[in-house]
Amino acid sequence: MKPSMIWLLPFLATVVLSAEVGQAHAAAADRGLTFVKANCSLCHAIGRYDESPLAIAPPLRTLHELYPIEELEEALAEGIVTGHPSMPQFQLDGAQINDLIAYLKSLE
Repeated sequence: MKPSMIWLLPFLATVVLSAEVGQAHAAAADRGLTFVKANCSLCHAIGRYDESPLAIAPPLRTLHELYPIEELEEALAEGIVTGHPSMPQFQLDGAQINDLIAYLKSLE
């Protein structure tokens, strides 16, 4: 590399790091989608445009309108309990929470 291009190194390192972070976030969101397909899709709409199979179940894409997504981490760790009996209680581990949050944020 030419000495006059040394100034590009920090920029290139930032680009590479950003790409790696983006890939890690995308992988987490993919794992989150797998989780919601298995555990949430019977009642909730899980995509950007689908309808919830259960009318009272809000689409996951609207959760950010009701709650700051980052604030759901604690509820997911402690176990989600809702006011209606048809919603199962979920208690997720740290990796599952990160994946689910990444997926929910991808829907915003």
